[in-house]
Amino acid sequence: MYFEAELKGRKYKVDVVEQRNLWKISLQEEGKAWTHHDISKSDFQEAEQYISFLFNGQSYLIDVIGQDTEYTVFTRNSFRVIKIFNDEMLLHESLKKGSGLGGGKELKSGMPGKIIEIFVKPGDIVKANKPLLIMEAMKMENEIRSSRDVKIADVCIKQGDSVESGALLLKFEEP
Repeated sequence: MYFEAELKGRKYKVDVVEQRNLWKISLQEEGKAWTHHDISKSDFQEAEQYISFLFNGQSYLIDVIGQDTEYTVFTRNSFRVIKIFNDEMLLHESLKKGSGLGGGKELKSGMPGKIIEIFVKPGDIVKANKPLLIMEAMKMENEIRSSRDVKIADVCIKQGDSVESGALLLKFEEP
């Protein structure tokens, strides 16, 4: 299982692989190298809403409450708020972040996908929150909207194109 998490403004990639007798957990803090850990299933207990396990000779009791992307975790006598992004949430976040619509002059794909429909052409002035295109990624159709007023300078893709992550989709000018 792969997901990404954010704790106190720091971002992490997390990969958990369950094996017969243990979990292999790999963590990567943004900008740092991956670290790898094994947690034995014999050192793990699960109760109603919490888990207990031994890690590096220390006992951890963890209680997690939350939904969507925001979770409150109680462990080691303190509460921590952690944002967790599974595949679906990562897709939506990457499409929003990959768009560059916060103030940039281009829209890039946040993930690989297929262009289903394009609603704009060069010269169009698009108001904030209006649709630009629909992209299918991870078997879901995602409508990409403008987060600000923009003028379309160039459409770099056409309907039916398959694009890679980071591919240039649209170029903008100030309206």
